[in-house]
Amino acid sequence: MTIDEILDMMDDMLDRAWNLPLTGGRSVLDAEKLREMIDDIRLNLPGEIKQAKIIVADRAEIMSTAKKDAENIVRKAEERARALVAQEEVVKEAQAKATELVSSAQTKAREIRQAAQEFSDNVLRETEEALVKSLSEVKSTRQAVRAAGKSGTL
Repeated sequence: MTIDEILDMMDDMLDRAWNLPLTGGRSVLDAEKLREMIDDIRLNLPGEIKQAKIIVADRAEIMSTAKKDAENIVRKAEERARALVAQEEVVKEAQAKATELVSSAQTKAREIRQAAQEFSDNVLRETEEALVKSLSEVKSTRQAVRAAGKSGTL
């Protein structure tokens, strides 16, 4: 069960709770069930953190692959340029083509790096936002449960 599903269940529990008369809207909840849900959230958080670590590792792998691809493109461009230099009439054309290929490879490598970094950043930002939201909801619910417990409405 995901954290969002557990939080939805907690929200449903709050919606279904019945109010005690003359208590200013205080409600009766199944404390044991609420504790089980909080424990489930705690068990699911490490999974979400693990997923974020996997995303970071994937980002590193994407960056590494992009660098290797760029190096291969540059190496091939240099090899091709050296082969063309052997022909005297084609020397200028070969140098221009090699420069173009190197420039293209560097541009492509920058684009790949940029895209990988943006993707990783977006995924990490979304994961962070989800974790922050979930944590905030858990804290809020926990405070509500504590407040209810202190006032004796549980």
